[in-house]
Amino acid sequence: MIELVVFGAGIGILSGFFGIGGGTILIPALLMLGYSIKEAIGISIVQMVFSSIYGSYLNNKKGNLDIKMVSIIGIGGFLGALFSGYVAAFLSDKALEIIFLFFASFALIRMFFKIKKTKEKQNLNLFVLFILGLFLGMLSMTIGVGGSIILVPILVGFMHIDLKKATSAGLFFVAFSSVSGLISHTISGDVNFESGIVIGLASLIGVYFGINLKDKVDNALQKKLLVGFYLLIVTYLIYRVFING
Repeated sequence: MIELVVFGAGIGILSGFFGIGGGTILIPALLMLGYSIKEAIGISIVQMVFSSIYGSYLNNKKGNLDIKMVSIIGIGGFLGALFSGYVAAFLSDKALEIIFLFFASFALIRMFFKIKKTKEKQNLNLFVLFILGLFLGMLSMTIGVGGSIILVPILVGFMHIDLKKATSAGLFFVAFSSVSGLISHTISGDVNFESGIVIGLASLIGVYFGINLKDKVDNALQKKLLVGFYLLIVTYLIYRVFING
């Protein structure tokens, strides 16, 4: 129980600071505690519901949230995530771990590419935003992550959204996809609510500090810290899947 509370608070800080759902870090931690990959995915989704809703409320208070833009992506994410439990049910634990490894590796690799910034904000096609959300919702909730790992660089690199606004948008998207993913995975019977709620409640404390910390550091430091976390995660997953599997 103490370990779950500590993990929850830590994941909450990362969720608020980086605008992520937290699953990319929480799932490997739960695997190390002895949970199966499907149990870890279910617990991660419960935690994301708590942290993303509360974090989005705080971001909105600070004026960093474009409700209209992210609502379109979020609706797509909600619909896509409804299928995630069914997709996960047809995949083996090993297959899910390998997919998760590739997802985490992509998150790490893209951090080494410099995102070009322009002052001009592109016109946002609502249909494209909806399809983007639909795809990210189904993919991300299948493996228990929020989807903002891919969404944030798309918003910044292709649509020229400010990084801090993009991370806020990423967390708001997770609120849509995680609620829908929770419904789907609950129907599939893969959710451990007891552990998930403990971690979720603890994460609320961390989210508060993470969001406030985000506004006090520059983007360069934010990026370096995220690279370090992802490097540790990918190293552990490679060991688990290909060496100790």
